[in-house]
Order: sequence, then structure tokens, then C-alpha cells
Amino acid sequence: MRPRDHASSLAERAPTDHKLAKAISDANWAELVRQLEYKAEWYGRELVKIDRYFPSSKRCSNCGHVVGKLPLSVREWDCPECATHHDRDINASINILRMGTRGVRNIMSGSIGLV
Repeated sequence: MRPRDHASSLAERAPTDHKLAKAISDANWAELVRQLEYKAEWYGRELVKIDRYFPSSKRCSNCGHVVGKLPLSVREWDCPECATHHDRDINASINILRMGTRGVRNIMSGSIGLV
């Protein structure tokens, strides 16, 4: 039998060791962000990162109302303010797109000058 290498033993332990699984997940996410930053710089683009706690799926993309609690099991919801029906994932993607392009829209409309 060949001896186990360190990586394979980590992979086997990760599902049962929640701290280890989180550390591996965080490391992979950090690497993805690093590569996106590198590619954006390479192509002369700007990578816009939004706050980790931005309520993208709980904010109504129609009126901006933020619902208090929205368990992950709720996949669709109606805004109590404007009665718009939302698919959780589509609503979140609209809000993330708006947040990421907010400055671009302002520059294009002339309300922010280029420095």
C-alpha cells in the first residue's frame, strides 16, 4: 500500500471537520477572487466587490424594501410594500448587478465626473 499524501487525508477529513471544511472553502474563494482581480487588471477592467452581508435576496429589486427574515427554504416571496412577486435567485442577481454597476451608470449619465 502506498502512504497517503497530506492532501488526500485533508479531503477525507473535510466533510466531518467543519472548521477544516470552512478553511478550505475560504481558501478556494480567496483564490478565485485573486484570479478575478488579476484578470480584471490584465484587461484594464475594474472588479467591483460588494459587501458580503448585502441583503441581495431579501431586498425587493422593484422598490428597495428589505424583508426582515427570509429563511433559505423560501425560494419565492412577495414584497409587502409593492406586492411584486420574486424568485429569490433572480431577485438577488438583479440586486447584485445593480450594486456592481451603480458607479458605471452614474458616470455614463454624467452625474459623476471622471478623475
